[in-house]
Amino acid sequence: MKLFRTDRSGPPAGLKAGRICTPDGVVLRHAVARPEKGPVRGTVVLLQGRADFIERYYETMEELLARGYAVATMDWRGQGLSSRSTRNRLKGHVDSFRQYETDLETFMRQVVLPECPPPLFALAHSMGGHILLHAGYRHIWFTRAMVLSPMIEIRRRRLPRAVWRFAAMLATYAGFGRMFVPGQRRKPLTEEDFPGNPLTADFERFSREVEMAREHPQLCVAGPTMGWLNAALASSDRLRRHAEARDVPLWPVLAVCAGDDRLVDTEATRSFARDVAGMACIVIRGARHELLMERDVHREQVWAAFDSFISGEEVPVPGAGKAEETAASRLTEARPAEAASG
Repeated sequence: MKLFRTDRSGPPAGLKAGRICTPDGVVLRHAVARPEKGPVRGTVVLLQGRADFIERYYETMEELLARGYAVATMDWRGQGLSSRSTRNRLKGHVDSFRQYETDLETFMRQVVLPECPPPLFALAHSMGGHILLHAGYRHIWFTRAMVLSPMIEIRRRRLPRAVWRFAAMLATYAGFGRMFVPGQRRKPLTEEDFPGNPLTADFERFSREVEMAREHPQLCVAGPTMGWLNAALASSDRLRRHAEARDVPLWPVLAVCAGDDRLVDTEATRSFARDVAGMACIVIRGARHELLMERDVHREQVWAAFDSFISGEEVPVPGAGKAEETAASRLTEARPAEAASG
């Protein structure tokens, strides 16, 4: 399987791509890399958000490798170079989020568990965080997991959740599940979309991703379908039932949320973390949804939280308030707590 590059973005040294097949016949692209020097501290499984692909995370992989971790990642079905289920490759579609759970289980069993050095950690963004949280109630794969801007609840615009839920169910059962959600993009982002975009305030990183999408359009996905939305809302209901039942994940979890997130509901994540033992939450003021692709002032806080929680190093969060620094030190001990600001 290929890994693509542009003049401004290329794969880390040693990153190798391959393909695996799920039990339901879906081909997934994956990639793994190990640090070139020094001892390996374990493996970080990097789980992407909706519409992402491996190439968007080259910078993140470099930073993980520099910290001494091996990296393993994949493209979810329906995006990147994994199998698509619609003729229009720009439609982000699945029938059920359990299909994503199948992707993760296949990746873990065929690649991560047999090939990657332990201990295993997880770093997941948005939809990837959602899927990872479900796995946390079923599998004992990871020592610790960190979810960034996790998609506990999709942020609602204009209409209440119940209206979207009904519309998504009706469209799906009426045979229109593969139509774009009204108002969603039907083409990849361009540099003209930067002003006011909900993803990042960092123009350099934004334009770098636009360049990758422009030069390699086969990687891209645009807006989700009504079927995807129906599946996402049903999966959120399942997650909420875990919280209501006070079910405890099988590994400690840290949620890092964006204070200016317009795509997922930060307050829903804070509420979820309050109800789930073994899960903590911090919020980075002023950050937009794509925390790993935000401005350096925000990314530094993300990596400080990573070093504190995953690496077990007492690293204060740059620019954070006293309460957040105290929370970061508590997280080193993986005690259930909530620390939030913003």
